[in-house]
Amino acid sequence: MEETTRTYAALFDLDGVIIDTETQYTIFWDMIGRQYLGQIDFGSRIKGATLPAIYAAYFAGIPHKQPEITAALNAFESQMKKDYIPGFREFFASLKARGWKTAIVTSSNRPKMQSVYRDCPKLASLFDCILTQECFERSKPHPDPYLKGAAALHMPIERCAVFEDSINGLKSGRSAGMKVIGLTTTNSADAVQPYADLVIPDFTAARAADIEALF
Repeated sequence: MEETTRTYAALFDLDGVIIDTETQYTIFWDMIGRQYLGQIDFGSRIKGATLPAIYAAYFAGIPHKQPEITAALNAFESQMKKDYIPGFREFFASLKARGWKTAIVTSSNRPKMQSVYRDCPKLASLFDCILTQECFERSKPHPDPYLKGAAALHMPIERCAVFEDSINGLKSGRSAGMKVIGLTTTNSADAVQPYADLVIPDFTAARAADIEALF
């Protein structure tokens, strides 16, 4: 992979990293788990996975119910609050000021992202590229999403930092061979620590220089 500039790249997950939505998704998927599978705490199991991966792993036996779940998810997402994670905008601006390349690497699909753009109209213009569920065959925790993110930015993996909150996402960044910054917006610090080079509660105390020091 050709490196076009001597800088770094920041690859951000979306939910629970840029926008504060993971707790809302947990409520939805916990409800789905109870209703269709008779399981509790289902939301924590599927964090970071794409919808097709969730269906393949847990709902393959009831394909006729998948459209019903998708419709419920779309309706739920349309009503979600989409506030930025504390400190994100200021931290992101500091990265750009230092010449970092940036990408979103999310398990969300393009229709969901259109909903996000309606509520956060400036988001799309902030990033050099945005990769959605449709961009990779294997979802997190496989390394593919972040490897494709690095390729889209024309950056070598050894100069890439992943910002994640879910265990699947953290594993994806780690298996891609990148530096991993784990946010405790979704999981505890103890749960995040084994998969992260740096653990932060949010971006309010994050500094670009501290991230660069990881390399």
